[in-house]
Amino acid sequence: MLSEEKVKEIKSQLIQHIDSTFPEDKKESAKQQVEKMNNEQLEKFLEQNNLIKEGQPTIEGQQSVFRNIASGQIPSYKIDEDKYSIAVLEINPISKGHVILIPKQEITSVEKIPQPIFSLAKKISKRVKSKLKPKEVNISSSNAFGEFIINVFPVYENESLNSQRYHAEELELQEVQKKLEKKTRKKIFKKEVKKIQETEIRLPKRIP
Repeated sequence: MLSEEKVKEIKSQLIQHIDSTFPEDKKESAKQQVEKMNNEQLEKFLEQNNLIKEGQPTIEGQQSVFRNIASGQIPSYKIDEDKYSIAVLEINPISKGHVILIPKQEITSVEKIPQPIFSLAKKISKRVKSKLKPKEVNISSSNAFGEFIINVFPVYENESLNSQRYHAEELELQEVQKKLEKKTRKKIFKKEVKKIQETEIRLPKRIP
């Protein structure tokens, strides 16, 4: 029998799979069916659909949702990125402005998370604090689909990693992305500077 924690993890994976692959008009009903399943029904569903592989429930033939996001196969609301991770908005957030940092290489142990990912999380935390004005911003790791990610989420009241999540609407995600995404500065190269200098307006010499 599946544990409660495993049931939550599998349901979350199935819902994210539905979000990324189902037609819009069928998403809600499919997600509701998943949510209503009890442990026994879920296990039977996994067996019937050949989603149990080597004793581990998983979506057969599918990469982890995180791998698909990191590789760009699943569209996301990107906030920031560096050589170690990609930071995107969580579509089922704990609170408005919930960001997840997904390592570009699959991490199966919290001790193996590269330190630069935590550094980027702190930078994003400051951005969230400045733009969204929560009481505080929580940074914590979590395990989903066998991988570790970093959560950065605003605390407006008493939200925690165990708080109930909600499905964020597209308009909310677009609005938050606009506020939090890293702004890129246009670099002026030496050739451009020289070109500007050469085209400066020269006034004619003063005639005495």
